[in-house]
Amino acid sequence: MVYKFLFDVDRCINCRACDVACKQQNDVEIGVRWRRVNEIESGKYPNPSRRFLSLACFHCSRPYCMAACPMGAIYQRADGIVVTDKNKCIGCGYCMMACPFGVPEYGRDGLMEKCIGCYPRIDKGLDPACVHTCLAGALAFGTQEEIAKIKRERAAVKLVVSP
Repeated sequence: MVYKFLFDVDRCINCRACDVACKQQNDVEIGVRWRRVNEIESGKYPNPSRRFLSLACFHCSRPYCMAACPMGAIYQRADGIVVTDKNKCIGCGYCMMACPFGVPEYGRDGLMEKCIGCYPRIDKGLDPACVHTCLAGALAFGTQEEIAKIKRERAAVKLVVSP
């Protein structure tokens, strides 16, 4: 069973509850952000728009960060969650450079950190803290089949609601 995250940009309201829940659940130090919400502005007066993008590790099927790590400090669990072993990390930053999303970052200890998918919660059958806390339902988590079902359901609702 491989897990995936889903982010629905149309639902995010920029409350940043996901960011706060992640920091609290994982005791992430100040200045380091395993999940962050970015604001994207577009358009011009009189039709400007703002959208929000909640970013964290995508736990890629073939993680570039893992391939780039010379120490084997990044590994992928059988369920697809990509984790960093700080006992093996030397802080070279190759994972950060290899990640197309710029997710891994340095902690105060000089070692790389990133989202761990809240695997201790997952192992207990719970959703990751960011998903559990998302007020607008912009984040979802589940197996590939569950995520595909959520996407189909949301697409059907958009078709029905669209004029």
